[in-house]
Amino acid sequence: MKQNITCLCGRSFSIDIEEEINLDKNADQLEKICNGTFMTFDCPECGKKHKPEYSVKLLWKSKNVNFEVLPELDRGEFYRRKKDSSSFETIIGYPEMADRIVVIRDELEPIVIEAIKSFLLAKAEETYPDKEINAWYIGKTPKGIEFHLDGIKQDEVAVMIVPYEIYEKTQSDYKKRPKNDIFTSLRHRTYLSVQNLYRHDALK
Repeated sequence: MKQNITCLCGRSFSIDIEEEINLDKNADQLEKICNGTFMTFDCPECGKKHKPEYSVKLLWKSKNVNFEVLPELDRGEFYRRKKDSSSFETIIGYPEMADRIVVIRDELEPIVIEAIKSFLLAKAEETYPDKEINAWYIGKTPKGIEFHLDGIKQDEVAVMIVPYEIYEKTQSDYKKRPKNDIFTSLRHRTYLSVQNLYRHDALK
């Protein structure tokens, strides 16, 4: 599918967009998602990098997941839908897409990671109640699981290392009580995300 991009320098150029990507067969695309270079295009006139977001379907059969990735601009529209006809799991925004892909690549349970994010955000908001803070999964470390929180200070991130014991306890809690509000509130139809705790903001 062809799309046009208009750069701030005034140059318009055409790009080719894949509407469906098989991650098992496209290791290069998987790597680009993980390192943040997915859907990055350089203006042929001035060289400025553009990172537009378009709807894309990600097939990852080896991990038994299929994703419908929506642009961040479609968040409000998603919540206003009466129902979902798609059998795909929904992800909204490319940053969330990269986050989720890395979680699955690292063989962790997404709902457990999203639950831990909710704990981190709740704690951060106690100290910074007027800030819009986001939590992102970064990866495994020898000391635990690394998360970054942005929005506390401009152009800075807070690095949080959560011990593996916390992950294991949260995972155990989920297996024992999957219908606990802590976990069910993280899902809205086909969309699993800590952002569902703040979904009212998308409808403003």
